[in-house]
Amino acid sequence: MKNRIKTYLLLILFISVFTVVTAQQAPAKFSLEEAQQYAMENSFVLQNTNMDIAKAQKKVWETITIGLPQVSGSANFNAFLNLPVSLIPAQFFGGEEGEYISVKFGQDYTSDYGIMVSQLLFDGSYIVGIGSSKLYLQLARQAHEKTEIDIRDAVAQAYYMALVGMENKKVMQDNLSNTQNLYEETVAYFENGFREEQDVDQMKLLVKNAENEVLKADREIKISKVVLKYAMGFNLETEIELTDKLDKFLGNIFPENTSGGFDMTNHIDYRLSVSNYMASQKLLNLEKVAFLPSLSAFYNYSKTAYGNNINLFKSSVSWFPSSLVGLQLNVPIFSSWQRLSRVSQAKIDLEKAKNDKILVTQTLQKDYLTARANLETALEKFSNDAENRNLAEKIKEKTQIKFQNGLSGSTELSQIETQYIQSYGSYIGSALQLLQADLSLKKALGKL
Repeated sequence: MKNRIKTYLLLILFISVFTVVTAQQAPAKFSLEEAQQYAMENSFVLQNTNMDIAKAQKKVWETITIGLPQVSGSANFNAFLNLPVSLIPAQFFGGEEGEYISVKFGQDYTSDYGIMVSQLLFDGSYIVGIGSSKLYLQLARQAHEKTEIDIRDAVAQAYYMALVGMENKKVMQDNLSNTQNLYEETVAYFENGFREEQDVDQMKLLVKNAENEVLKADREIKISKVVLKYAMGFNLETEIELTDKLDKFLGNIFPENTSGGFDMTNHIDYRLSVSNYMASQKLLNLEKVAFLPSLSAFYNYSKTAYGNNINLFKSSVSWFPSSLVGLQLNVPIFSSWQRLSRVSQAKIDLEKAKNDKILVTQTLQKDYLTARANLETALEKFSNDAENRNLAEKIKEKTQIKFQNGLSGSTELSQIETQYIQSYGSYIGSALQLLQADLSLKKALGKL
């Protein structure tokens, strides 16, 4: 009975360990949308921009608290090594006029504690600062949004490269399989005296070239997946599997859907330029209000004790209270034109921000027109390369049949095979170029 229980426990343990190991080795599956969403949640860059937003929120509250009541407490304990000396005219005590007597006032130990409350009543810099801090938070959020767009773009670029690589590898493997079959047939014909040794060598060379193309495609897939995992913030050591197919994206590119132009006011770059211009205005206002006075109110309460004994907290020691309430007005009068110089600099920065805003507007228009033209060109090239690929494949198949029937030589077959690989490489390259052009247009439209 005990042996049977032990066997069951070992079996359960084995199944549990096997399940965990299998789960760890199983590749993670992602569609493009899932990969982008994963990046939004796990990208280290986005984690930092989220921290910048949290920091900006704290900065807003820090600025607000400047205008709220401020309370501080203080406590002091003093031990005089030498009591201060005062000189008193000697004639007060019956001495000669013009002579002075040195007298020590005070006791060896003093202690005091108190509390001070202050409230800002008016400060132009504070009023402007509140608005500036909120604008600072807005800039942090917009910077985070722009980073999200850049990461979605990077994930899509890497995803497309991996899909194109996988498609390329699939075709190269099919080509390798066909070439190997032809090689085996050629060897059989040679052994029966129907082919020359040169044909065998030529087919063997084609097989080696096909194997190299498969290895090259495999390396490209691995590299693109590493780039994809890096962009996603995914563990680089874990395998990843792409669930979307290339045709899904190639079949959904229609530039006519964007023929109506775009509204740049919704583009993140334009909104950032507007925020930067507003920030420069706030900084100019901040320098201008530095000429205004500031007013604050305060209240101070304290108690002080004196004695020749170090222990001033005995019940016999008296503590003497004092309190004070008042207003404090600070009026800037003359700073040797320092404030004027700061205002002038802020005006220059505002003009620069204005120019940057205009430049961003023109850049966005240029990017849209360029991206649209590039997409149209990429579509035309993709269409032509797809047709060339189909023709090259058709020619290759006919040439293989002719070669199998002894109507074509290995040299011609080799040339046709090279032509097919080149045409398919052009097709794969134009497919990737088309996907990238589509991404560029979406980014220019602010729809990524």
